[in-house]
Amino acid sequence: MLSLSKPRLFLSSFLSGLAAFGACTAALAESSETSPVHQLRIYQIFEGNKQAFHDRFRDHAARIMKKYDFNVVAMWEAKYDGRTEFVYLLEWPDEATMKARWEEFMADQEWKDIKRRTGAEYGTLVGDIEDRTLRLTAYSPNRQLLDHEAPEATTKHQ
Repeated sequence: MLSLSKPRLFLSSFLSGLAAFGACTAALAESSETSPVHQLRIYQIFEGNKQAFHDRFRDHAARIMKKYDFNVVAMWEAKYDGRTEFVYLLEWPDEATMKARWEEFMADQEWKDIKRRTGAEYGTLVGDIEDRTLRLTAYSPNRQLLDHEAPEATTKHQ
């Protein structure tokens, strides 16, 4: 009897652990499927034509991005490692939407024309670009950064 109880105890412990692991895995999968995806974009910009970059982004890029449901959470200018950077954070419902909207934005003829025109007038406005997709951890205090219930939420952050 003693020899049978040890395997049963082991099997019972193993199955309990497996069930707990499954529950944790399911919770993580559910949270990543229902949580928004954030995207961090960092552009190297240049002091000599920085104002032209900001004018183009504010007056044209942000407006055209809005057509494609880009949800800009915030924008910053930073100094890092001797460079001037324009940094912004976007919120997307999921990664597939993020990729599809970027393809649409980059194919937008008005945006292509504006980039060509401002590049000819002011030179290269953007150097290196860093792009990071951020997924919330299960223990993140905020599941989303934008208040999607407020009607002005997407426009007030643009």
